[in-house]
Amino acid sequence: MAWLELKLALGGLDAERVEEALEEVGALSVTLEDAGDEPIYEPDADKPSLWSDTRLTALFPAEAHMDSVLLRLRSDLGLEALPPYRIEPLEDRDWVREWLKDFKPMRFGKHLWICPTAYTPPDPEAVNLILDPGLAFGTGTHPTTALCLEWLDGADLAGKEVVDYGCGSGILAIAAARLGARHLWAVDNDPQALVATRDNAARNGVTDRLSVCLPPAFPALKADLLLANILAGPLVSLAPLFAAHLKSGAPLVLSGILKTQEPDIRRAYEADFAGLETQAKDDWIRITGIRR
Repeated sequence: MAWLELKLALGGLDAERVEEALEEVGALSVTLEDAGDEPIYEPDADKPSLWSDTRLTALFPAEAHMDSVLLRLRSDLGLEALPPYRIEPLEDRDWVREWLKDFKPMRFGKHLWICPTAYTPPDPEAVNLILDPGLAFGTGTHPTTALCLEWLDGADLAGKEVVDYGCGSGILAIAAARLGARHLWAVDNDPQALVATRDNAARNGVTDRLSVCLPPAFPALKADLLLANILAGPLVSLAPLFAAHLKSGAPLVLSGILKTQEPDIRRAYEADFAGLETQAKDDWIRITGIRR
């Protein structure tokens, strides 16, 4: 099945109003994307941020009469002329699979491999984690995840109770289980992440050692290791919670941190954690420490 894709420069128009107008004229979906190169690393959920050069993309059925669509859109928005736009045909694809074709087996450290479900592990003797991220974040391709996986590969996890806070696809929790951890807690505020984590745990045969939950259901335990690959803002606010959930002498691994955010993280954790160390990859860092 084919589609028609309308790409429209948002300019100074109100995004919500344009989105509503597009849906009124028959758009099946509307998405916003950065038309330049302006990352927004930590959006405010209460005050959503947009890029200064935002492009809006709307998907229409192939049989849509786009001249009529554009005429009505201009009328509904009260515009003499629409901002710059273009219309392109779009062939139907399995878009998740299209993205995953670039997700290849990757090695982290000496022993750990992350392998997509479509591939045979390159090294059958290694610790192979078979992964399908589904709709959740976490494949190992991002520097923050890679930094955590490399740390895990060099850690002694035998018999340890491990927390993966902000688990996404469950990649860190499942890697810890495959590397010998006794029990894993995977915590995330996105129910879809918990679904992906359960599926990946089953795929890797570690379901019996894994508990998944939303943050309010996270029990008052003292773990042997806590990993959190999220954003710097939440990491700062969660510092007291992480300290309360770790045994004295237990390691903490934090990532999802830009180099410029390191001072904020150190200030938040230095009271309860000793030996804070930093490892960088591209613009991102991992900070590790030991619970005092």
